[in-house]
Amino acid sequence: MESIIYLIPIAFFVAAIGLGAFIWTVKSKQYEDPKGAANRILIEDDDKPLL
Repeated sequence: MESIIYLIPIAFFVAAIGLGAFIWTVKSKQYEDPKGAANRILIEDDDKPLL
């Protein structure tokens, strides 16, 4: 039961790091154009491979 005294603050610390990383990705606009990335897969490039 003593270990819970250490585990709860560690869990909060890890959760805070995860939340901070998520907020950072939202602020840096990582999720701006999800449909554009999905459509880019369907575009054919005219570039031919070198080999």
